[in-house]
Amino acid sequence: TNEEIGEEAELSDERYEFLKEHERFVLTVTEYGYGKRSSSYDFRLTGRGGKGIRATDVSKVAEIGQLVATFPVGNDDQIMLVSDGGTVIRVPVFGIRFASRATKGVTIFNTAEGEKVVSVERISEPQSDEEESAEGET
Repeated sequence: TNEEIGEEAELSDERYEFLKEHERFVLTVTEYGYGKRSSSYDFRLTGRGGKGIRATDVSKVAEIGQLVATFPVGNDDQIMLVSDGGTVIRVPVFGIRFASRATKGVTIFNTAEGEKVVSVERISEPQSDEEESAEGET
């Protein structure tokens, strides 16, 4: 019944905090420089024969362009975007706003007329020697 489902669907405060601490974010970037961060919880797992999941607003493809890159990111990461005109820009992920999975996002990179983003790469800060040795001990 609906009451049983409602009771099961409620999260305890501890479970909510656990999920919040372990939440991962997915960065999505399009060829005209639009992008956004979305929660990985917005993307369901699909098995074989799945028809896929929309990661951007498909009605705005003429405005935002095709999807160029999508990958998991952390708040401390940066991304480097490269256009087909040879322009390179480095952007901190922290400054890219959160948006739901099916929105167009915000402008990350103002491309010139006729220019498109062709490559996006995540840049993570290297771990210090102390952090690496602490991880190796566990």
